[in-house]
Amino acid sequence: MATVKFTFEDKSISPVIIDNVEEGLSILEVTEDNDIHLNHNCGGVCACSTCHVYVEKGEDFLEEISDKEEDFIDRAINPKLESRLGCQCVILDSEAYIEIQIPDQRKIIGHEH
Repeated sequence: MATVKFTFEDKSISPVIIDNVEEGLSILEVTEDNDIHLNHNCGGVCACSTCHVYVEKGEDFLEEISDKEEDFIDRAINPKLESRLGCQCVILDSEAYIEIQIPDQRKIIGHEH
């Protein structure tokens, strides 16, 4: 099973490590399953940029970025080279180790789970 470590731009939130993550889940689904706050206005269908995250490690273990995802990342707050949309980051390997930083969600108007 994969391991995903979440860190947060909001330093008042402690890092969270989730073990036993199933291959085939998206980063958004992992946050939903583990009560980690990540906005997602469109419901995870790559139609907005509210589930924007930074992939700090393990990009090779995630589904490749699409042109559509790149277009929406351009609309995100403070996009960087390591920016992805959580709904599109599908875990491809059960042995993956991935580190994700979640931007400060207080700056994003969006749906909470």
